[in-house]
Amino acid sequence: MTQSAITIGPDEILSRLPHRYPFLLVDRAHSYVEGQSITGIKCVSAGEPCFQGHFPDNPVMPGVLMIEALAQTGALLMSKTLNADIANTLILFIGVDRARFRRPVRPGDVLEMPVKVVTQRRGLFRFEGVALVNGIKVADADFSATSAERQNAGEAS
Repeated sequence: MTQSAITIGPDEILSRLPHRYPFLLVDRAHSYVEGQSITGIKCVSAGEPCFQGHFPDNPVMPGVLMIEALAQTGALLMSKTLNADIANTLILFIGVDRARFRRPVRPGDVLEMPVKVVTQRRGLFRFEGVALVNGIKVADADFSATSAERQNAGEAS
């Protein structure tokens, strides 16, 4: 199986990202190429908590959640590339350099999120990500992340 044929399902996502419902925003992924790219998938459901208030009678996925979904897709790429142990390592989203929101995303839409590594240097990954619905660009962003050792909750600072 080539790397681009690798599908990443929910079990592996849960083993590679610390996020959980209602904040886990990647359902599955495909087209993984180690250190280079991945495509995340988010199935947008009417039952998601954000739609209760954003907006009643006209549900629209908040742009910040689209950026978070892209960032989680990048974190999945990093975690798999680095073979990170999430019990000991956090992938930290550290910045957004540019973000654009082009069309609303509504319940029933499926976000397809190709993310690629632009640079990787000294533990810092810079990404370009696009969010598509039915092949139409709904958002895009440049963002960055790094990894850090997880601090145990019981340890003194």
